[in-house]
Amino acid sequence: MSQQQPNGPNMEARQQEDQRIQESLGKIKHTILVMSGKGGVGKSTVAVNLAVALQHAGQKVGLMDVDLHGPTVPVLLGLTKARPAVLGDKLIPMAHTSGLAMVSIGNLLDIDDRAVIWRGPKKIGAIRQFIGDVEWGELDYLIIDSPPGTGDEPLTIAQTIPHAQALIVTTPQEVSLADVRKSINFCQTVEMPILGIIENMSGFLCPSCGHVEPIFGAGGGGELARKLQLRFLGAVPIDPNIVRGGDKGLVFVEEADGSSAAHAFTAIIAEVQQNIGEPAAPAGGETKADAEPEPTDAAPTDAAPTDAAPAAGEVVVVVPTHGGSLTNHFGHADAMTFFTVRDGAIVDEKVLTPPDHSPGVLPPWVAEQGGTVIIAGGMGSRAQEMFRNSGVQVMVGAPAIEARAVVEQFLSGTLATGSNVCDH
Repeated sequence: MSQQQPNGPNMEARQQEDQRIQESLGKIKHTILVMSGKGGVGKSTVAVNLAVALQHAGQKVGLMDVDLHGPTVPVLLGLTKARPAVLGDKLIPMAHTSGLAMVSIGNLLDIDDRAVIWRGPKKIGAIRQFIGDVEWGELDYLIIDSPPGTGDEPLTIAQTIPHAQALIVTTPQEVSLADVRKSINFCQTVEMPILGIIENMSGFLCPSCGHVEPIFGAGGGGELARKLQLRFLGAVPIDPNIVRGGDKGLVFVEEADGSSAAHAFTAIIAEVQQNIGEPAAPAGGETKADAEPEPTDAAPTDAAPTDAAPAAGEVVVVVPTHGGSLTNHFGHADAMTFFTVRDGAIVDEKVLTPPDHSPGVLPPWVAEQGGTVIIAGGMGSRAQEMFRNSGVQVMVGAPAIEARAVVEQFLSGTLATGSNVCDH
């Protein structure tokens, strides 16, 4: 863990650099290192969209690109032609918006398509300068985009920023998960807390019926988080607009804020803000999950119970509706009607507008509102599994009748359920 210290006349310069680093870090509340075990999982895209989403949530954010050999953050932010200003002996980060500033080697070297051929010491020096010689000012969050793997760049961050937490990005398939395990082992070795895991490219969402086609598999990130007692922060589906926007320097969460993938980023931001202040043990260490039920891919490890949880002896039956009646297609529901049942009778009824139907969002949301049973016409098998993992019983194949009549028939034992409409 310890870095080799310079000798002779270089000692004073190193001490001054250390002091500048500590002064800079003293103005930053939270630091998140975005990591991935392998390339091609969309790590930089996740880092950029999370940074912008945090800024939209009212946070002061810095984005530091330490992928020195393949910096893509300037491209994703549309800042490839920008150059940072210098004020005194400090570099001024480039502003994307009033609440988000960025530094990347891609804006400091006029190299175009030429490779950056640097050995470890030069890379370590550049990263330390990104911290101590950049005028970040007061920040709520510093998001650091690192290259894939566990080399000099993430190791330098771990050694230089003791309070940094890792956010690990994966895709569902096993080849990615195998490399993620190495990243987790790295965090354990350097004693860096893991904020959570994000599953990117988590299926293609059908715009017609809400079915998620698991092109790269499904649920691998959530399953890995459960096994290792880590938080699963959420899943982001594939959206072609992410690629098209990134090539043009248009940040997805700004350009497509009504899409399912954009909503997934928003939900992840809520999880990050909720858990960033909580102590997060390194992988393999003791966590709250050691004394609590095993988490699911629909909720963070230390999610607290909500006020909506039903009292003992109560059942809360949820009916996805369209126009007041049960909808045959779960993904088409424009409302969720919650019926509180006590002693076999409906005692309360409320209609809520659900969040966007994106992978992994509705099951925890229904559970947070206190839902214990959901009755639907059609629902994909993956969605059914996620509801069950969230502690919500699932019934499918119900008729498209008025929502209250569905629950009354359910309570009387006369509800006729047929085949699962739109089963996938």
